[in-house]
Amino acid sequence: MENFTAYNPTKLHFGKGVTEQLGETVKEYGKKVLLMYGKGSVQKNGIYEKVIQQLNSINAEIIEYSGIKSNPLVNDVIDAAQIGKLNQIDVIVAVGGGSVIDSAKVTALAIANNTDPWAFMKYKVKPQTTKPLIAILTLAATGTEMNGAAVLQNHKTKEKIGYVSSLMYPAHSFLDPEFTYSVPKNYTAYGIVDLIAHSLEAYFGEGDASLSDRFVEAVIKEAMEYGPLVLKEPTNYELRAKIMWAATVALNGQTSHGRKYGDWGVHDIGHNLSYLYDTPHGATLSIAYPAWLRLQKNRIHDRIVKLGNQLFGTNSADETIALLEKFFKSLDCPVRLADINIGIEKKEEITKQMLNNQIDGMVHKFTDDDRKQIVELMF
Repeated sequence: MENFTAYNPTKLHFGKGVTEQLGETVKEYGKKVLLMYGKGSVQKNGIYEKVIQQLNSINAEIIEYSGIKSNPLVNDVIDAAQIGKLNQIDVIVAVGGGSVIDSAKVTALAIANNTDPWAFMKYKVKPQTTKPLIAILTLAATGTEMNGAAVLQNHKTKEKIGYVSSLMYPAHSFLDPEFTYSVPKNYTAYGIVDLIAHSLEAYFGEGDASLSDRFVEAVIKEAMEYGPLVLKEPTNYELRAKIMWAATVALNGQTSHGRKYGDWGVHDIGHNLSYLYDTPHGATLSIAYPAWLRLQKNRIHDRIVKLGNQLFGTNSADETIALLEKFFKSLDCPVRLADINIGIEKKEEITKQMLNNQIDGMVHKFTDDDRKQIVELMF
């Protein structure tokens, strides 16, 4: 087992009606609020109104930045930071899923340090401070509500990359499972894939951590048991709650303690697909993970078999991969590029993207031949 430091400063409020505490929580940090959200779903489903009521209850001055898209753009962060600086905001309130909260995390750094946000993303500048961030989660998937990571894409550099800093943990996160009732079936399914993928990135990391392995296995079993049920009963509170908490635990550090680091090679593959085709993040992972496992089958055979034994009761690496793929299919998630209407004519374009950005894992390194083969395996 590797040495590790356990650290998670986010105060997480979980359950029905927890956002009724939002106003008083915001007031602890000030009354000038930069409210960030996406393209309108929170206005349609009533969540926006509840947040505004809470902010009005403390007479907050609200400056809004909306329109943040899935696969978030650094340009939105630049614009939001400029607005935040001009208005000398005290605190950011982010209402949405991973894209909104990730954007808000980097916006908070950019405002507090008066620096180009892409300089943080590329690890060229180390932030010294941040603005407090309060997150209201509306999608169970990324785990960003309780970690210090964020992902952005940049069309100028043709990259979608992640950044990690201890300054980016939200000060508070509010998780009401009812806020996920209106999430469409396909995005609910993509969230289930995402939380499984986060668990697997830890599982295939470096370091012998048996208890963390058991946490991974438990989180994936939770997703596999309750994921299909929540797709059938999207307004079942208990089912939504189980998936929401599983998604948080998958990436709040619980599955990583005792490891040196996770791998994250599959996410690098997925990020490049998202960049090229604006594919939902979870959909890229349900395509990339089986392909990655087939590439690695003979290299980490015993590790794959151990996973399969715990999840499916099989002692075959091939069966493990096939059964995981079958589960993704059962959620109506894509497992081949053809499933998202990307034909073989795009192979050269995808291969060039993978080679140019040198996709890689932190533990299981890719050669250029691997990068070419992974593209083949996704068709």
